[in-house]
Amino acid sequence: MRYRVDDLATRCGVSVDTVRYYQGLGLLDPPVREGRAAWYDDGHAARLEQIRELKAKGFPLSTIRRVLSGELDGGDEALAAALADPLPDEAETALLTPDEVAGRTGVSPALLQVMEREGLLLPRRVDGEPRYTVGDAEAVSAGLELLDAGVPLGELLDLARRYDEAMRGIADDAVELFARFVRDPIQGSAASEQEASERLVTAFRRMLPATSAVVAHHFRRLLIERARARFVAEGDAAEVAVARSETARLEGG
Repeated sequence: MRYRVDDLATRCGVSVDTVRYYQGLGLLDPPVREGRAAWYDDGHAARLEQIRELKAKGFPLSTIRRVLSGELDGGDEALAAALADPLPDEAETALLTPDEVAGRTGVSPALLQVMEREGLLLPRRVDGEPRYTVGDAEAVSAGLELLDAGVPLGELLDLARRYDEAMRGIADDAVELFARFVRDPIQGSAASEQEASERLVTAFRRMLPATSAVVAHHFRRLLIERARARFVAEGDAAEVAVARSETARLEGG
């Protein structure tokens, strides 16, 4: 069956602009032209339905392009779907709009945008709009505590920027370890794509919390160690006693 662009959009539940946008991205083949008329067919409708299903799974358009082009095999596609799934604290019921985070924390949406730009926050995108988890809101509140203690906003954002740069490198290294020592061997030994898919998703869901725990624990201990060394070296007797007492308490926490 043949469709004009508005008929195709109506059938598939999208806007005409969306059809043309996907076409511009290469996700949808161009229509057949007869003179000044442009005709779409059932193949275009099926492709739009496939895109909608992939978007519903949380796939970004960049990944959808790779799925549609055949660049991802079954195992990689399953892993991409697992990565697109929200984490336990990111369930749809827990996602907050910028205004909701502002209401919880007292931080303006404009400042949230600054925090995102500097790497202090990494919101999810839902239909192109930023959404935050309860954990994000708690991180914002923690940042306010530092501001209330006297840390200048510019210095805090600079620290966040440098931390983001360092952590991106470590995250890339962790992903490389997973690819080399987990993903590649599974894909090489699995009897089928289905088996590879299941093993990859299971392995990643074990790796994520384990890696997070290792890195977070090390950073906490390093922070305590450096704080104790700094304040013991520079403080008077009373400050040294407080520093030793507090770091010992934190180490036991």
